[in-house]
Amino acid sequence: MSTHASAERLRTSVERGTRRLRALSEDEAARPRAPGKWSPKEVLGHLVDSASNNHQRFVRARFQDDLVFAGYEQDDWVAAERWRERPWNEVLELWRLYNLHLAHVIETTPTELAERVHTRHNLHERAWRSIGADEPATLAWFMEDYVLHLEHHLVQAGG
Repeated sequence: MSTHASAERLRTSVERGTRRLRALSEDEAARPRAPGKWSPKEVLGHLVDSASNNHQRFVRARFQDDLVFAGYEQDDWVAAERWRERPWNEVLELWRLYNLHLAHVIETTPTELAERVHTRHNLHERAWRSIGADEPATLAWFMEDYVLHLEHHLVQAGG
């Protein structure tokens, strides 16, 4: 998938998800879907954390010769940020705007950088989809992976 297509898919998913998620009440957004699971607020909080981490990765990839990136402990981040305590409309709007900005970053990444093949990466540890440590990877592939990850979690959040 091209970066233009990934960016457009991200925009569409965000706007469609926003429309659906706005229908959730404050109580519904704070209530976990099942025992031990995240609430919709926490799912979107995780997606804000993912956007924040991947924003840096997507921009840094323009200036480095590999696709090796730092990770983060998603459960610890969600717990530390206490997303369930935040007003639902603020969580939703932060998620929406951050991802619209990421769509811009994805779309404006020069094709030669997005499609450059990297043999050194740690996407087998960072990506949502499976990729082998010895398989070549591109930034465009990783950007598409980000969009698919977001869409997966939107279903969990009710969007």
